[in-house]
Amino acid sequence: MTTALVTGATSGIGAEFARQLAARGENLVLVARNRERLEQTAAELTAAHKIHVEVLDADLADRAALARVAERLADQARPIDTLVSNAGFGYPNGLDADTAVHEQAIDVMATAVLVLGNTAAAAMTRRGHGRIITVASLSAWIAQGSYSAVKAFAKVYSEGLSVELHGTGVTATALCPGWVRTEFHERGDIDASGIPAWVWVDAERCVRESLAHADVGRAISLPTKRWKAAAFALQHLPRSTVRAITRAVGRVRQ
Repeated sequence: MTTALVTGATSGIGAEFARQLAARGENLVLVARNRERLEQTAAELTAAHKIHVEVLDADLADRAALARVAERLADQARPIDTLVSNAGFGYPNGLDADTAVHEQAIDVMATAVLVLGNTAAAAMTRRGHGRIITVASLSAWIAQGSYSAVKAFAKVYSEGLSVELHGTGVTATALCPGWVRTEFHERGDIDASGIPAWVWVDAERCVRESLAHADVGRAISLPTKRWKAAAFALQHLPRSTVRAITRAVGRVRQ
C-alpha cells in the first residue's frame, strides 16, 4: 500500500484530500496543529477505510516542528508516496505596522512548502516515483495583499519543481482553487457574504479533479471550467486591469 502525507489535514481542503486518499486505499500521515482533532480524524478514517493512519501534531511556523515533518518525509524505511502540502490560513488584507500574521503566512505557506517540497522530492527521486501536490490559489494571479504574494510563491515554486523533476518518475502539481465551500474564510475573519453563489465550488469536487490532474502529472491544476477561464483571463489581461479587478473584489467582500 502507498502512503500519503497531508498537512493541514483536519479541516477544509486538507481534510477532503485525506478522505479521498483514504477512500483510494492509501495509508495516511496527517499533520496539523490540534492533536485532538488529528486523532479524531484518524479514528474516523481508519474505521471507514481500514487503513493505517499516523498523526503528527506540528505548527509549521515553528522550525523545529517543521523539521520533524521533514524528517518523516525523508524516512526511506517508511516511504511517503504522495505529499499534499496544504497547510495554510486566510487573513484580512491590511496595512498594519504589525506584520506578524503576514510573517506567519510566509512561514506556513512559503517556507514550509519549500522545505517539505524539496525534502519529498529528494526522497522520492531516489525511489523513482512519487507526487507532490501543493495547494496554491487563483489569488496567485491577482494582487490581493501579501496573500497573493505568498500563493504566487507556492504556485511558481511547484511549477519550477515540476520542471526539475521531469523524467524522474516524480511529479509536482500546483492546485490553484478559487472560492471553495469550507470554514477557511470564517476562520480567517474574511467576509465572503458578497460573493455570488455560482462562484463557489465544493471541496469534494475541487479535490477530486485535482487528484485526477495529479494522476497524469499535470503541473497546474485548475478544477472546473470557471477557474480555468478565470486564470486564462487574469494571465492575459493587462496588469492594470487585474489590479482594478482586485480592487473590485475587495469591495464585494466588504
